[in-house]
Amino acid sequence: MADNLIQKKGESTWYVRLAVPADVRQAMGGKKVLIQTLKTGLRSEAMDRRLPVLAAWKAKFRAARNKQANRGDAWKEVIASDAQDFSRIFRQRKTDAVLGETKPLPAIEPDALQELHQLFFSDTEAGRRRRAEADAVDALLGLDREVALYDFAHKLLLETFGGLTAAVNEFSPAEAEEMQAILTDPTAYKAKSPITKQRIAAFRQHREARNVAIKTIDQQQSKLEKLSAYLSQESLPLDFDSVSAWMDSLKLSSKTLAQYLLAGNVFWKWALKHESRWREEFKDRANPFENHELPQVRGKARADAQRKDFDLADISKLHNAALADGPTALSDLILLGAYTGARIEELCQLKVEHVIRPDGIPSLDIVDSKTAAGIRQVPVHPALLPVVDRLVSDSTDGYLVPSECKNKYGIRSDALSKAFGRLKKAHGFGPQHVFHSIRKTVITQLVRAGVQGTLIAELVGHETGTITFDVYSQGASSAQKLEAISKLSLPLISPDHLRE
Repeated sequence: MADNLIQKKGESTWYVRLAVPADVRQAMGGKKVLIQTLKTGLRSEAMDRRLPVLAAWKAKFRAARNKQANRGDAWKEVIASDAQDFSRIFRQRKTDAVLGETKPLPAIEPDALQELHQLFFSDTEAGRRRRAEADAVDALLGLDREVALYDFAHKLLLETFGGLTAAVNEFSPAEAEEMQAILTDPTAYKAKSPITKQRIAAFRQHREARNVAIKTIDQQQSKLEKLSAYLSQESLPLDFDSVSAWMDSLKLSSKTLAQYLLAGNVFWKWALKHESRWREEFKDRANPFENHELPQVRGKARADAQRKDFDLADISKLHNAALADGPTALSDLILLGAYTGARIEELCQLKVEHVIRPDGIPSLDIVDSKTAAGIRQVPVHPALLPVVDRLVSDSTDGYLVPSECKNKYGIRSDALSKAFGRLKKAHGFGPQHVFHSIRKTVITQLVRAGVQGTLIAELVGHETGTITFDVYSQGASSAQKLEAISKLSLPLISPDHLRE
């Protein structure tokens, strides 16, 4: 019957026949075989007529399998939750029975009771098994019988509930079997995190296609993987309470926790937009990464936690220490920072070609910054000219500041930042003092020198927060910026060191 054609005994009409695979029988009404008349007694016609019928049946098989595949694991959590609810109800019934506080069950009409009896104790293998279990309960006396009755009723309810659910949802035999296992022991079900490896990979691909910084993508992926592992380990759903408990377990600062919430929030919005199964499962649920109250640090504790600027004497001390054996990349970097207020990575990304002369004034063209406002031109401080000239002359790789850093994200300042960390620690400075503290010092000195706030913002690459200056203004002239930057002074740094 390789051609799926048959003739019934005593008939000349041809029929098409197809066996139903076990995994889709429930979806096909429990049928093991599908048969349909082709309304012809000619085999040649039957061969042609069978094809669209077979195609339609196989399409239904595929649809049933797709429905199973797209169902995911959400139903398991629902079944486990319902089973636990049933268990709590019957445990309470048993406790009440032991304490003599049993409440009467609602009356059941005789006809309905007869129908239930026929359903549960039908002449089938399952019905006969249930009848034997019921007889065993009936054989008990007194309280033992009443308690055992609740156990039997509980088991019967779960078994029936599972069968009805499987039928309504067209579960495969394997899924129906797993359902019965969960109903029998709800605690055996361990919720899996919906933040799967496949979804994280798709999320990453989406972010990469939109040119998000690789470092940012890596950091967010790491945070999502940590959350997913936590949900799986604790067998928790993805909801507000679970995210809150997870954050409590991290023991991190509010600032860092906010970054974890941001990673989850970005992922959640992406999944709702691009993942159909996620959208179906979470369409009516609130974003679990929103409305969390993070610990607030106030007063002295907040002030103590903030980064602090260096005194001018501190910068001189650090520079001279770095310069002990002659000019180094670190000593030059400290000088560049002290006379420009630029960020450390901005300085390390400067190339020889970025030393320019707008309006005839030597300037540093900062073309790579963390913000749009950071793209700017900063005049070279007169005291810094010999250092810049030497760096241009000595460059071997096109960069102004030499660096052997092999950071995978292309961050050239990584090794020099760590070297500065070791230097400042050796001279008694704690975590509140970092290279960025030099930037704070520069801004403070410009303020005290009477430089206008908008010009300071332009020099260090900050937005002013006003449309007038951030959008419409072309900014100060090179001469105005040079006049302002020239007001910076580090009197304790030897001019001889600058010329070396």
